[in-house]
Amino acid sequence: MGSFGKILIIDGDLERRGKLEAILSFMQVDWVSHDEAAALSALADAAGFTVLLGQSRTTLGELLHQYPRHVFITLAASADPSPNFIGCLRQMTYHELTRLLSQAQRWCPPPVAEQQEWRLHQLLVGECPAMLEVKSLIRQVADKQANVLLLGESGTGKEVIARAIHMLSLQSEGPFVPINCGAIPAELLESELFGHEKGAFTGAVSSRKGRFELAAGGTLFLDEIGDMPLPMQVKLLRVLQERTFERVGGTRPITANVRIIAATHRDLEKMILERRFREDLYYRLNVFPIVAPPLRERCRDIPLLLHELINRHRQVHDAELAFSAPAVSALKEYAWPGNVRELSNLVERMFILCPGREVGVDDLPARYRPESEAGSRTFDEMDEQAALSSIFRQPERDEFEEENEVFFDFGADDADGHPDGDFYLPPLTAEGINLKEMLANIEIDMIGRALEASDGVVARAAEQLGMRRTTLVEKMKKYGIGREY
Repeated sequence: MGSFGKILIIDGDLERRGKLEAILSFMQVDWVSHDEAAALSALADAAGFTVLLGQSRTTLGELLHQYPRHVFITLAASADPSPNFIGCLRQMTYHELTRLLSQAQRWCPPPVAEQQEWRLHQLLVGECPAMLEVKSLIRQVADKQANVLLLGESGTGKEVIARAIHMLSLQSEGPFVPINCGAIPAELLESELFGHEKGAFTGAVSSRKGRFELAAGGTLFLDEIGDMPLPMQVKLLRVLQERTFERVGGTRPITANVRIIAATHRDLEKMILERRFREDLYYRLNVFPIVAPPLRERCRDIPLLLHELINRHRQVHDAELAFSAPAVSALKEYAWPGNVRELSNLVERMFILCPGREVGVDDLPARYRPESEAGSRTFDEMDEQAALSSIFRQPERDEFEEENEVFFDFGADDADGHPDGDFYLPPLTAEGINLKEMLANIEIDMIGRALEASDGVVARAAEQLGMRRTTLVEKMKKYGIGREY
């Protein structure tokens, strides 16, 4: 069978496994395992296995990711774009099995660089400019020893970025050890990071390695570093400077042979001013910063993310799922305060509520649907649009009017003493004013300001104005405001 002649069967279905062994008895088989743990151990220690995968505690996607040097054939219906997935054994026949095994024999592992690039795109789904920039930064820093600081909102996938850096790094064969600095009580964090000796404190009945030792030769990911207490920040800084540490209750120095990647959703520079984060530690960690973009700024990636998340949840829920085009459009308009984590939760919820069918707009939870008023609004009420397109001022005012004029003071005064670029409200005279036009005028001006301040990013402008993105889009349509800001 060539270089992939060693055949492993991983299948909890004993009857089917017996049939396969009967068919394989007519071939030259190097190795067949009846123990899943032993089979996975063999995969980790060698290359060139053809794996026949049926019922397993580990999913196909996980195996393909963990063992890229082997090829896989599934015994149940499955699909995966991975290059080392050969296909599915649809019929339990000698002819069908030999056909797939012949394909496995002809398969050649891609070069390591190509494997890493493929895995990078598998880990970081997205082709928008912001994600392409993140991938470029990962490639630049991965094989360096510099500390990396990942910044961005919660749920944007900072740990995924950290894993991608580790995967492409010189420490990729070593462990990736994450720790959430904000989830562990302050009094236990030192022991979690550095370990402890027996009897170091009440309850320390035996010696224990900390995360720095467990990550030796690999990468230590310090998540939510902004939540680390100040006393621990001092101890961490010392380790980063001297590259040695001691266990709690110990006296023997241990070398910190790890790559450090830290992450936070907090504004560390603001925390430094508030004396809640050490400036010297910040500069030690912030050697190479990478900002994870929020999902609202990469809405064009939502179809790709949906495809990936559906593939991940499909085997867990043993069902199919799809989103209709209108549903996808509605999700693109949502602001996503929970980012990719929120999208993943939504996909899992839809697997439970709508298994085996297409998800329409009406199936989405209310918060993800377009606003009802936006859906029913008509835009033929344009009789006042000309008046809404300009700010009305009165060039000449008598003394009475000057005493009664009103301004909204949002900025510096202009040469006339009026707030620069803001609203002048005419006095209420006997002739009256058009209140609708005046309020719309204010709205137009503030929308323009928000778009200009956010560099034309509608979702960010909507946040500044305290409204949903869909609402702002409809107001822009109503007033004829373009995206030239």
